[in-house]
Amino acid sequence: MDWKPNRADKKPIYKQIADYIEQGISSGIFPPDRLLPSERALANELQVNRSTVSAAYEWLESLGIVERKKGSGTRVSTDIWGISHKRIPNWGRYVEDGSFLPNLPLVQRIRTETQKNDLINLASGELTPSLFPAEQFKKIFAEQLFTGHLGYDHPQGNEVLRETIASHVREYKNIETSSSSILITSGAQQALYLIVQCLLKPGDAVAIEDPSYCFSLPVFQSAGLRTYFLPVDKHGMNPDDLLSLHKKHRIRMVFLNPEHHNPTGTVLSLERRKKVLELSAEFGIPIIEDDPYSLTTFDGRIHPPLKSMDDAGNILYISSLSKIAASGLRIGWVIGPPKVIQRLADAKQQVDFGHSIFPQWIANEFLASSHFHTHIAMLQKKLEQQRDVLISSLADQLGSQVDFFIPKGGIHLWCKLNRPMNEHHLLEEAMKRGVAFVPGSILGSKKGYVRFTFGREESRLIREGVSRFAEAFKSIQSAPK
Repeated sequence: MDWKPNRADKKPIYKQIADYIEQGISSGIFPPDRLLPSERALANELQVNRSTVSAAYEWLESLGIVERKKGSGTRVSTDIWGISHKRIPNWGRYVEDGSFLPNLPLVQRIRTETQKNDLINLASGELTPSLFPAEQFKKIFAEQLFTGHLGYDHPQGNEVLRETIASHVREYKNIETSSSSILITSGAQQALYLIVQCLLKPGDAVAIEDPSYCFSLPVFQSAGLRTYFLPVDKHGMNPDDLLSLHKKHRIRMVFLNPEHHNPTGTVLSLERRKKVLELSAEFGIPIIEDDPYSLTTFDGRIHPPLKSMDDAGNILYISSLSKIAASGLRIGWVIGPPKVIQRLADAKQQVDFGHSIFPQWIANEFLASSHFHTHIAMLQKKLEQQRDVLISSLADQLGSQVDFFIPKGGIHLWCKLNRPMNEHHLLEEAMKRGVAFVPGSILGSKKGYVRFTFGREESRLIREGVSRFAEAFKSIQSAPK
């Protein structure tokens, strides 16, 4: 055997061996239903540990390429060519090599665990079912007759809904726009995806807040973008940091969550909002303003969105009903210059041929009714109560061992652990006890933080969840070093 693994390659040696064997199978060097070299023999020939060859064979077995039987060795799978002697695709390789990256493994793990009914969910960024406007929706279904068109709708989304959204943002957020400047999306996340795919190219530099929800998204890496960070303090990101980044890296786009920021809960100060707009106008840098939480403000004060102060058309404004009504409704929107909106709409049409008419219909009826204002008032009051339960529970259970910024809106609390601790180990211990949270390293570059969501569980379960978290925290503290 002339081939040898390349020890200077970043790819693990066991995967190099697996690739070599797979190529040999494809080329006929290793025919179907024939034994492959034993682990010991192949390890000696390649001058690697036997465990490395074993890992390569286990990887090939997981892909269905080889079969292993204890005492009989490893052979090429008898089914690899299929009944008609055609090669079965290596789906594992396709999954691994795709250009659109998967979520971080820890994100996937949290998502899987939080599907379990016996786990208290202080991780997922959504509302508890009791905060959904279910009764209002029932009234709409009972009182309103659907007479909409059942065919494909306008590429930008239903025009009646877009007109209602234009009225909605004018009333609640002082944003002047028209239906031609709005695109309906499947929540805010699709809006972010369309913007990244349509308006940026590989190698472009973008700036995101640190910490931020965007930090956890592989969409930027999938698009080949260079990502730079804007540290967030109690007044939001600092525009001076944006200026410094732009001078060094020529920032092409900035992604901001100015209102009740996820995860810190901070509000970008008015002074900094004005400075950000000045920098955007001076250097021609587009700002993507993600605003899922402004209507959850507990004191009733809604700060002016960047878009409401945008005279130059530099802001693409994203919002949705996911965090204030129902995440499963999948109604979001982007507001921006018509030329940009048309480009994004064209891409969305290529992906799904337009949004479903039924969620658009119920969203329009809800936004245009008196039910909406009543619901928002209830939501603000209940979220504030649940925030207070979380804060008091943390104070009771952990006292000075944690610090946190008290948000005045949103659904998240950003918590600093005042003792050195492995957040991932802490999460494992917490999930063993039946509670989940988000380690801060998923959302930012700083260590020693966790994010709790107080919108997802009722007050009773928030208290119990904090109690279980405290048990996990203390168990790690008391463990032998």
